[in-house]
Amino acid sequence: MRSFDKLVSCLKRLPGVGPKQAERLAIHILRAPRSDAEALASAMLRAKDLVKSCRLCLNYTEENECRICGDPGRDGSLLCVVEQPADVTAIERSQGFRGVYHVLHGRLSPLRGVGPENIRINELVKRLGNGSTISEVILATDPDTEGEATALYLAQTLKGLPVRVTRIAQGVPMGGHLDYMDEQTISTAMKTRREFSGGSG
Repeated sequence: MRSFDKLVSCLKRLPGVGPKQAERLAIHILRAPRSDAEALASAMLRAKDLVKSCRLCLNYTEENECRICGDPGRDGSLLCVVEQPADVTAIERSQGFRGVYHVLHGRLSPLRGVGPENIRINELVKRLGNGSTISEVILATDPDTEGEATALYLAQTLKGLPVRVTRIAQGVPMGGHLDYMDEQTISTAMKTRREFSGGSG
C-alpha cells in the first residue's frame, strides 16, 4: 500500500509523532468520511496560504499585525521573548502577562547547527533600538539546556541596551517546555521573574 505508507511517512514528520502514532492517525483518516479528509487538507492549505509572521513580534497572524500587537490595552513597555508561537499561546492562557512578545522561531542548538543567525535575534535587537519604549525584556525560553543557553546568549547580546533583562523563575521545572505547562505554573513563573544578566552568580 504505497499510498498508505506515504501518508504514514508524512505524519511521522510531525513533531512528537512516532511510527505507531502515525499509523493510528493514518488509519483514523482512512476510516473517517471523505469530507473530513477534504476539510483537513483544505484547512492545512488555507493556513499555509494565509498565515504569516506579524511584522512586529513575528507571531503567526493573517494580518500585518497580530491581535496582541494591535491591542492598545497591552503594556508595550514589557517584552516577553519566547522560542515558538505555541509559547505565546501557553502564556496567554495563564492570563499572567499583559505585555507584548517577540518570537525567536527557534533556539540555539550547536549540535543541530542552529546558531544566532538562524533565529530571530537580529530583529529583537533592532526592535530595542532607537525610539523603543520597551523597558523590560523577559526571557521566557524553555528551562532546559538549549533554552538556558539561548537565554544566556540573549542576555549577553542585550547588555549595554537601556532595558532591564529578567528571566522567568519559580514554578517552571528544569527541562520543561512552556507549551506543556499548566496556566498556574506559567503565571507564577511570570510573577516571580528575576534579574538576569547572563553572567556567573
